[in-house]
Amino acid sequence: SLKGRRVGLITNHTGLSRTGATAIDLLHKAPGVTLVALFSPEHGIRGILDATVPSSVDETTDLPIHSLYGETRRPTDAMLRGIDTLVIDLQDIGARFYTYTTTMAYVLEEAAKRQLRVVILDRPNPINGFAIEGPALDQEEIGFTGYMREMPIRHGMTLGELARLFNAERKIGADLQVVAMRGWRREAWYDATRLTWVNPSPNMRNLIQATVYPGIGAFEGANLSVGRGTDTPFEQIGAPWIDGPALADALNARRIPGVSFYPVRFTPVSSKFAKEECQGVFIMVLDRAAIRPVRVGVEIAAALTKLHGAAFEIDRAARLFGSRRDLGRIKAGEDPARIAAGWAGAEARWRRIRAKYLLY
Repeated sequence: SLKGRRVGLITNHTGLSRTGATAIDLLHKAPGVTLVALFSPEHGIRGILDATVPSSVDETTDLPIHSLYGETRRPTDAMLRGIDTLVIDLQDIGARFYTYTTTMAYVLEEAAKRQLRVVILDRPNPINGFAIEGPALDQEEIGFTGYMREMPIRHGMTLGELARLFNAERKIGADLQVVAMRGWRREAWYDATRLTWVNPSPNMRNLIQATVYPGIGAFEGANLSVGRGTDTPFEQIGAPWIDGPALADALNARRIPGVSFYPVRFTPVSSKFAKEECQGVFIMVLDRAAIRPVRVGVEIAAALTKLHGAAFEIDRAARLFGSRRDLGRIKAGEDPARIAAGWAGAEARWRRIRAKYLLY
C-alpha cells in the first residue's frame, strides 16, 4: 500500500518488526517506497531522552530526524516538503496523558490541512483494550497530555483505533488508513502477545509499571516522586515529607482490590527530589484483573491528604488527573471508592463513543 509513495515516518525504537528489524530500515529498503524523512515523538527516536528532543540526522540512512517534541509539536511545511504519506509506528501505553497519542492526533490534523495520507501501523494496548477507567478531562486541561475531553485516563483502545475516533469525532477529515494487527484480542495483556517488551519510554520498563501507570502517573504533577531516577519508576511513590509506614498502614487498611503496599525509603538520582531521601510506599500488584489503577492513585492521594494535609500539593495534579472537581472531593475527605464510582457516567459515554471505531 506504500508503493510509489514518498514517506515521512513517525517512529522511535519501538517501531520494530517481529524479527527485530526497525521500521526505518524496512521502509528505507522497501522497493518502490521513498523514505524522505523521520519524525521523533517525546523521548527521541531512540527513546532515551527525558527532556526536549533536538532535531538531528539518522546515522544509518542519513535522513533528517524532525523533532515533534522540541520547538514545535506539530510537523511544519518545511518538515513535510516532498512527502505525500505519513506513516506512524509507535507503541502506546494505554493512558490518556501518554503523549504519543496527541502527537498522532497533531500529525492527523497537519496531514488533513495538506491533503497528505496517514497510515498507522497498529500495535497492542499493553494493559488490554477492554478496561476503561477514570474521569473525563476538564475543558481547561485539554492539551498535549489530553487531546479529547471525553477520553478517560485509561482509554482501552489501540493507537489505530484512537486515530479513527479522533479523525471522525473531532472532524479532522484526514485520509487515514490503519493497518490492523492480526491475532490480537481486546482482553489480551502484553504478555499474551508473545512480542518482546521494548521500553516505550525511559521510565516505562515493564508491564507491572504500565499496569499502575494510569493511576500513579495521574498524580505525578503534585509534589511527589513517582520513582523516576530509581530502578522502579511508577512502582513506588515517595517524598521527604511522607511517613512511609503510616501511609502503608492507611492504604492496606482500605483493602483496595488487586494491590497491597509496604513502606520504603529511596533516594532518586534524578528528577523530582533528586539526591533527597524519600519515604513512601511500594505498590505490589496482586491481581491485575481486579486492580483499578486510577482508583489506586486516588486512594494514595486521599491517604496523603489525610495524613499530611497541606504538605501534599494536590492541586498541582490537575493537568494529568484532569478533574479539578474530583481533586476537591479528595481534599474534602470523600471516600475514594465513592469518587471512583462517580466516573461511571463518563466511562459509559466513552464506551458508546468508541464502539464504532473498534477494530478488534
